[in-house]
Amino acid sequence: MSITTEKDLESLRKIVKIVARCLQHMHSQLEPGITTGELDGIGGKFLDFHGARSAPKLTYNFPGFTCISVNEEAAHGIPGSRILRAGDLVNIDVSAELDGYFADTGGSAIIPPQSKLYLRICTAAKKALENAMIEARAGARINRIGHAIETEALRNGLTVIENLGSHGVGRALHEEPGFIAGYYDKRDTRILKKNQVITIEPFISSGAHEVFENGDGWTLITKPGTFTAQYEHTMVITKGKPLIMTLPA
Repeated sequence: MSITTEKDLESLRKIVKIVARCLQHMHSQLEPGITTGELDGIGGKFLDFHGARSAPKLTYNFPGFTCISVNEEAAHGIPGSRILRAGDLVNIDVSAELDGYFADTGGSAIIPPQSKLYLRICTAAKKALENAMIEARAGARINRIGHAIETEALRNGLTVIENLGSHGVGRALHEEPGFIAGYYDKRDTRILKKNQVITIEPFISSGAHEVFENGDGWTLITKPGTFTAQYEHTMVITKGKPLIMTLPA
């Protein structure tokens, strides 16, 4: 969507605040022994308390309030009976709707102790997001986002998951601009426009270039022995730095 009125901006601010705080709250509950289903229940209660509805459940009938992916899982992990353990790499993706407006955020976290590999890919993914947001301004080519992400991955000897990407958001969970690659695609000549609402979400891996559905209809995994970190913000494009909407208060 594009922001056209003050009401649009205020309504978006309400839902982005909820998903950002929900993600922060769920991260605070990460500890050995909790199941992904219990963690998802915490997120679901948080959203419900604030009057928001889970976007993946609302849009796609996803079997959970949030997506929780562990270790070898890169995205769209189904919450359930899996018990989290010390040293696990856990990605939580929170997206929700309030009064017809949608917001999307996510982030990886490591349950201590932190392995050097997990810490390396998380650090690179955070930096890739920061660098990509610098490129996200009105008049710039969308492929500058992917260029920034891919450059940071390669600088750290890591890879980008090429069949996962960023997207437009606002009046729906996924909308125009459609798939925004996390790598440099010279064929993509689309231009970012002022007041567009998009996500940027780099998926940085220890060696994989793509994900595969694991057979449950949802969970996306990489080849054995490779792991992925992701961080995501919803933002509004301006002529200068984007308005990063999902920064926790």
